[in-house]
Amino acid sequence: MTELLPTLPYGFAKRFGVVVIDRGEDKVQVGLRAGEDPRVLAEVRRVLGAPLTVAVVEPARFDRLLSDRYATSGLAADAAASIGGDELGLLVDGIPSAEDLLDTQDDAPIIRLINGLIAEAARQGVSDIHIEPYETGLVVRMREDGALAERHRLPANVASMVVSRIKVMARLDIAERRVPQDGRIGLTLGGKSLDVRVSTLPSRAGERVVMRLLDKDNAGIDLDALGMPATINRHFRAALAEPNGIVLVTGPTGSGKTTTLYAGLRLLNDGSRNILTVEDPVEYAVEGVGQTQVNPKVGLSFAAGLRAILRQDPDVVMVGEIRDRETAEIAIQASLTGHLVLSTVHTNDAPGAITRLRDMGIEPFLLASTLRAVVAQRLVRRLCPSCRVAVPADAAVAALLGVKEGTTVYRPGGCSECGGTGFKGRMGVFEVVRVTDEIRKYVLAGDEAGMAAAAFRENPALEGAARQLVLEGLTVAEEAIRVSRGQAVDA
Repeated sequence: MTELLPTLPYGFAKRFGVVVIDRGEDKVQVGLRAGEDPRVLAEVRRVLGAPLTVAVVEPARFDRLLSDRYATSGLAADAAASIGGDELGLLVDGIPSAEDLLDTQDDAPIIRLINGLIAEAARQGVSDIHIEPYETGLVVRMREDGALAERHRLPANVASMVVSRIKVMARLDIAERRVPQDGRIGLTLGGKSLDVRVSTLPSRAGERVVMRLLDKDNAGIDLDALGMPATINRHFRAALAEPNGIVLVTGPTGSGKTTTLYAGLRLLNDGSRNILTVEDPVEYAVEGVGQTQVNPKVGLSFAAGLRAILRQDPDVVMVGEIRDRETAEIAIQASLTGHLVLSTVHTNDAPGAITRLRDMGIEPFLLASTLRAVVAQRLVRRLCPSCRVAVPADAAVAALLGVKEGTTVYRPGGCSECGGTGFKGRMGVFEVVRVTDEIRKYVLAGDEAGMAAAAFRENPALEGAARQLVLEGLTVAEEAIRVSRGQAVDA
């Protein structure tokens, strides 16, 4: 195992402009921010207990080194183990909502616990933190690579203190425990911006809290970084290049639809277009894009928001989700009047999105004339390349994948690189229906089967794309089966 780098306190490194870069055989390499007093190196040498080699770095590079060094450092959330019963009353009010987690010197145990949980989650790429109170204790579970697993179990009597502290940080009403609440926490982790979406829900044993971690760097993700196959990427780009029409992305919750839409907006956001969105909620702030969040309490629904932003002279409109007939009708009208509309629909596959809109009451001739492309996507867990194990497919797996028995597939192993899970990260599986003249005929006829046959004649459907990932050794058969809804994949 690689030897851990020596550590300087984050507050010290940030204040005096010095960061550990690497460890040599007998010396430690440090970076000194240009313009800083070099006398600080004497204290650094004393703390690290080793001779130094010094590189003077420009401020911009120093900031990147500082962020990389500390945002991924081993901040574990084991603070819970050190909390005693007497210490639990030391809840400190007024913690700034944009405080840098790694720069805090406050030792209040509840604050240290919450900071440690968020820091651990961010370091490990966790998407959601679940805090669940039960009579027997407070359970903390985290969702990593789409799988939810218990991480910590705390005494039951700390539940109200933990929830109250989170609600203070999210600027929620700590006195109101009978109704659900939603809020946000803006944080930095070693200079890395992090947005935490907080949702509370009353339950029998107390309030449940789910915190969704949103890395603001994802707002700037490039379309090529999504991992779309070249043909689907080309069809998606061609649809986005249209002057008007509707482009839809479909899939279940947590399948990456919003990330795909933001990648499309980034491609369009060149300063020559007025881009406006109405979302629930606004997940990422994007420079150059006007973003509006729906607010049902004041009557600002998707339909009302969409109707309003159409009076703001937009070129491109993004609607977070088409949920009802009214929103669908306004989106159709917007596309007919020269706007490019991007949105999502919750359906199992791309052809199903067209059927869903027709079921909402949209006339087939309107769909045929306005739809430009429908992309469906899923996320599957990626096998750790360091420890995957090649095995022959048994009869059941071969039948479900549509391959010959004995075909080489891969199973998860487990190593230090992936934390023993056998998986490391997730990857997208995509299918696309590009609305051509042939597809329009099927849309007008309401023939979903014919539409799918024509659309997937050259480009694979979700099932075929997932099978290909299994055969390439990138994921496991179970993930492909989940994407294909348990149906056998045609050979």
